[in-house]
Amino acid sequence: MSLETSLHNTPLVEEHIALGAKMVGFGGWNMPLQYESILAEWDYNRKAVSIFDCSHMGEFVIKGDAQETGLDKIVTQPILDMPVNTCRYGAMLNEQGGVIDDLIVYRKGQQDWMIVVNAANIEKNAHHFRTQLNPNAHFEDASFRTAKLDLQGPQSRDVLKVLAPGIEKLAYYTFGHFQIAGIPCLISRTGYTGELGYEIYCAWEKSKEIWQIILQDATVKPTGLGVRDVLRVEMCYSLYGHELDEATSPLEAGLDKFIDGKKEFIGRQAAFARPAQRTIGYLTSISRKSPRAGNIIFDAQGRRVGVVTSGTFSPALQLGIGIGFMAHPVADMGTDIFFGDDKAKTAAKIAKRPFYKGGSLKS
Repeated sequence: MSLETSLHNTPLVEEHIALGAKMVGFGGWNMPLQYESILAEWDYNRKAVSIFDCSHMGEFVIKGDAQETGLDKIVTQPILDMPVNTCRYGAMLNEQGGVIDDLIVYRKGQQDWMIVVNAANIEKNAHHFRTQLNPNAHFEDASFRTAKLDLQGPQSRDVLKVLAPGIEKLAYYTFGHFQIAGIPCLISRTGYTGELGYEIYCAWEKSKEIWQIILQDATVKPTGLGVRDVLRVEMCYSLYGHELDEATSPLEAGLDKFIDGKKEFIGRQAAFARPAQRTIGYLTSISRKSPRAGNIIFDAQGRRVGVVTSGTFSPALQLGIGIGFMAHPVADMGTDIFFGDDKAKTAAKIAKRPFYKGGSLKS
C-alpha cells in the first residue's frame, strides 16, 4: 500500500506494508490500522500476545533536580518521591486548568527523567516544557530517535523473558534496562489494553531488528490502531482529543486520582475552582449497535443531556459500549438513556467502569 508522504513515518512503516496492513493517518503519522479483522486482533491481545508499533509516541528527556528544573510544577502527580526505575501516570494543565496532555513520567536516575507524551501533541508539549522549565534545565525532545514497541497480552511475559531475561521480575509501573539480541532497550510494564504487557524503547534504527526478532515467535501477531482503540474503550481509558483536551478539566474527565491537590502545579487553582458542569460516564447499548463519537446522549424523556466521546463494539460484552460527558444526575449507575440523534436513538444504560474485567494486566 502506498505511503501518505505528508505524514511522519515510523521506522517500521515498510514492515507494516509488507505484512499487508491497512495504513491510516493518525496524529500526523502513517500508522497501521489493522492487519486482519479487528475481532481476530482482539483475540490475539486478550487471549495470547500481540505487538503494536507505538513509535509515534513522544519521548522527552529532562536532566536535573525535579524542583530546581521546574519539572515538578508541570506534572499533576507528585514525582519527587518516585523511586528510580518506576513510572507514574499524570497530566499537565494550562493556566485555565484544562488538560494540555496526559503523560507518563519515568525516573531513570535521581536527576534523570523521561516523559512519554501523545504523538499528536509532541510539538505543543515540547514548547510547553521549554517555556515552563528553568532556562538552565537540560531538555531534549528524543521523539524522533526513540522507537517504542508494545508487546501486550497474557502470554507477553513468556515471549519476552526468552529474549530479555529478567523482565519477569518487573512489577506493574516499573522498568529496567535490558538487551534484546545485544540491542540496549528500556523495557517498562505499564500497558494500555487491560492485559499484561511491556513497552520496549530502543534506538530508532534498531527497532526493525527487534520487531522482526519478536515476530519470529509464531504466537506473536502484529496488531494495529483499530483494535487498540477497542481495547482501551473496554478498559474505559481516556484518549487525548476525545475525553481529554485543553478545554476539559481533569476532574470532570475522571482523572481525580491522578491530580494531587496537595502539591503545587500549573493550573491547580483553576482546576479545583472550576464548577463541574458535566461528568464523564460509561454506557452500554442494549444491542450490538455501537455509540460513536459525537452521538448525542438523551435521557429517558428525550432531553439532550450529553455527548459520546468514544464508542465501539465490545467483543467481550457482545454489546455496543461508549464513554461520554453528561449531566451529573444522568451519570448514576443503571440509568436508562439513549444515544444517537433526533432521527434515530438507541437504548442504553449507564454502566460501571471498566467494561472489560478479569484481564491479565497485573498478573
